[in-house]
Amino acid sequence: MLQKKDVLNLSEKVAVITGASSGIGLGVAQLLSAYGASVVILDVSDKGEEAAAEIRAAGREASFYKCDVTDEEQVKQTVDAIVDKYGHIDILHNNAGVTVRKTMPELSEKEWDFVLDVGLKGLFLCSKYIIPVMKKNGGGSIINTGSGWGLKGGDQAVAYCAVKGGIVNVTRAMAIDHGKDNIRVNSVNPGDTDTAMLRDEGRQTGVVKEDNADMEDYLKDCGVGRPLARIGMPEDIANAVLFLASDLSSWVTGAALVVDGGGIA
Repeated sequence: MLQKKDVLNLSEKVAVITGASSGIGLGVAQLLSAYGASVVILDVSDKGEEAAAEIRAAGREASFYKCDVTDEEQVKQTVDAIVDKYGHIDILHNNAGVTVRKTMPELSEKEWDFVLDVGLKGLFLCSKYIIPVMKKNGGGSIINTGSGWGLKGGDQAVAYCAVKGGIVNVTRAMAIDHGKDNIRVNSVNPGDTDTAMLRDEGRQTGVVKEDNADMEDYLKDCGVGRPLARIGMPEDIANAVLFLASDLSSWVTGAALVVDGGGIA
């Protein structure tokens, strides 16, 4: 007979979340901390300290490390500092990402490199230095932020689609390589979620004018056609990350979990 277990309890777990000063990453940091994890926010923005301070003000444990995830030396030094402070890392959420909404001929080489470096190189570097820490500690859970556009195409977003499609498949490869180390690796793939990035995409594509007067109409339109008839909120994605980070998903690895209100369906 199955018994109730406290499988969502993340007490004594240390969770590193990249790109967590706002949006989905911030929602994940807040939720994982609510379930007992010590959260470590990695971001290039100093707003990460504000986010960590807010979590600490709620009586939870949080730290901020300013880190460019595309810089190998910064990543290495940051991981060393985290291990020095906490002793271990149990959860890694590779969430940092950017987008430039242009077609292939419109993109500059610099823009292409920027989107791929943050999304894919950042995932590579953080995983490269954190996986050995997890392995030494007996295992862990890695969650990579993909996208619905990592599973299907999207307009004016070739660099972003390249990154997210890569993330979905590199997740599978990582899961194969590190199952023997008791490290589970999954991707969470959101649809349109109300974040600063989504709002900026509206401006980049010209759907939203500079005065932002039509922003709410744009956000509403992003939910049209989805069976649940709305866009996502950061907490919707955070709930899925919590599942993948916790023992509730103890036999889930290599999966691409879609959280998009039914958009791909």
